[in-house]
Amino acid sequence: MAATETSNERIPYVQPPIEDYALIGDCHGAALVSRTGAIDWLALLRFDEDPAFFRLLDGGQMGDHGGGAWEIRPDGVREVHRAYVERTNVLRTTFVCETGVLEVTDFMPVGRSRAAGAHDYVDLNAPGWLVRRLACTRGRIGVTTCFSPRGPRFSKAPPTLEVTGGCIAVQGGLMLWCGGEIAPRDDGVEIRHEIAVGEVVPTVLTHVTPLSDPRPTVDHLLSVTCAFWREWAAYVRYRGPHVEAVTRSALALKCLTYAPTGALVAAATTSLPETPGGERNWDYRFSWLRDSCFSLFSLAVLGFSGEGTRFSEFLTRRCLREGSAMRIMYGLEGQPFLPERTLDELAGYRGARPVRVGNEAAEQRQLDIFGEVLDWADLRMALGADLGADERALVASVADHVCRMWHEPDQGLWEVRSGPQHFVHGKAMAWVTLDRAAKILGDRPIWRENREAIIAAILEKGTAGDPPYLTQAFGTDAVDAALLQIPLLGLPIDARILEETVRRVETELKVDDLVYRYRGDDGLEGEEGAFMITSFWLVEAYLTVGRGEDARALFERLLARANDVGLYAEEVDPDTGTFLGNFPQAFTHLALITSAALLHLYEIGGAEAIRGTNADRARALVGATEGVKALAYALVRNRSMKLFSSRESVLALD
Repeated sequence: MAATETSNERIPYVQPPIEDYALIGDCHGAALVSRTGAIDWLALLRFDEDPAFFRLLDGGQMGDHGGGAWEIRPDGVREVHRAYVERTNVLRTTFVCETGVLEVTDFMPVGRSRAAGAHDYVDLNAPGWLVRRLACTRGRIGVTTCFSPRGPRFSKAPPTLEVTGGCIAVQGGLMLWCGGEIAPRDDGVEIRHEIAVGEVVPTVLTHVTPLSDPRPTVDHLLSVTCAFWREWAAYVRYRGPHVEAVTRSALALKCLTYAPTGALVAAATTSLPETPGGERNWDYRFSWLRDSCFSLFSLAVLGFSGEGTRFSEFLTRRCLREGSAMRIMYGLEGQPFLPERTLDELAGYRGARPVRVGNEAAEQRQLDIFGEVLDWADLRMALGADLGADERALVASVADHVCRMWHEPDQGLWEVRSGPQHFVHGKAMAWVTLDRAAKILGDRPIWRENREAIIAAILEKGTAGDPPYLTQAFGTDAVDAALLQIPLLGLPIDARILEETVRRVETELKVDDLVYRYRGDDGLEGEEGAFMITSFWLVEAYLTVGRGEDARALFERLLARANDVGLYAEEVDPDTGTFLGNFPQAFTHLALITSAALLHLYEIGGAEAIRGTNADRARALVGATEGVKALAYALVRNRSMKLFSSRESVLALD
């Protein structure tokens, strides 16, 4: 095909605010789409692969092509609106232009593969595809698409492109099926379409060349993908006043699961900064045991069990190899080592450097993770799961291990990069480890003796003040927001100490409706934003001390901090309200779900219903909605389009 090559003067690209992005994904990989329809991040086959577009982390300069993107540029844009298609992870962006209206529907096709006992299923044969469906709904629109992929290893050099028959083959295996008038550029291609009312232009990006042109199947793929997400969302049992926000957060968590193994990633991105222009930039495309257990509790109280089953398999079969110690985080295939390196050639999001790949926090000792894993096992049993021999052996070995090492300092829940300390939250979770082991397997003298010793140490070394409150670490009088979780763990600590701890955290760490993790040195330069998860934790802590009105009011204000499509990052700048940190953040979305569920439980049974353990609360919440679940399941089973027959959540997509 003959084409005249164009070379546009390169203007440095300033990435939009983090809150301007939306997530699409297929439980394997993910993309971030900006408010203007630009895909600035795309990991097509798996979350942790080198992305095909990463302009999110390098906008380019004069003579520097940057990280590549896939842009949609309609002529004469006046307004832009966007929203997810109801109860899905399919994004629709509407451009109101001078000559008409263009709808761009972005999604990564997803469906269910055949499973035992499933009579109806969908086999998409579309792994690692991304679809952009352009439809003119009024008038006539001229649209220019700029397609600028990048090569592996975060290379900013444009790969070789070959244009044949309305398709663009990218060196390395990508293929864009697009049609239109294609003109080469110095960093990719421009594609021009003129679309009249009623016309649809499908474009499909594939990783492995399909047997035939996939564009004629786009409407079918869209229908099946929407049905998949709606089928999954239909099992949400929550029936409180915040159904829309809870369902959106659940869909975000589901989108962050890695189907082939059952791993849950902390976020879809790396190196979005916790401080504007700063060095607090981490790679979150891995599976933290803590985050995963928190997520599974949130999904469990909504009525999902399949994710828990798959994650248990991931943990026991892939992560905990014979003779290995439990680590705080793993790769998507269960890799225990995640060496951290910096990509010094990348400019970073709005100049925040370094850009990091891998995460050396995997080498840290964090005492709390053992309690989180066993607390989750206790919850699964409370909801009727049977723990297998491997899981029971794991419970016993973890408890015995904690008896030997709870006396030692660690880096704590917040993964500080200063010296290890005796964090009170970690000691509390050590107690949880031994308490839940006793519930699951029956108590043993060594577990009982160590539980008593842990409580004695907390009360002797981990309190300060008059009236006394729990402190961040032994020998200090500072607090941190992790202490807000302790009233929800069932420890035998006087309620007056817990209430004073909540008040102290509120006084020292809360700014308006946001809560900082802690104050003071953590081994890094610069400040950080206020954390969203800790802000939701304050909602839950309020409920434990009977401050229901304060909890409801705070929850409502936190809901208002979501972006326009209901997503959250890790942190917020209290001064500007802008998002900080990786996006979207599983931690935040799971906390929203849990807070909403506990507010609902508080309405039913007051503060007493909130106390106890996660297993107690999950049992109460699931029991309260059992009738709702049965009705919802019956309705789903009788719908005209039945895609799946199993109640278990769909993760078998590989």
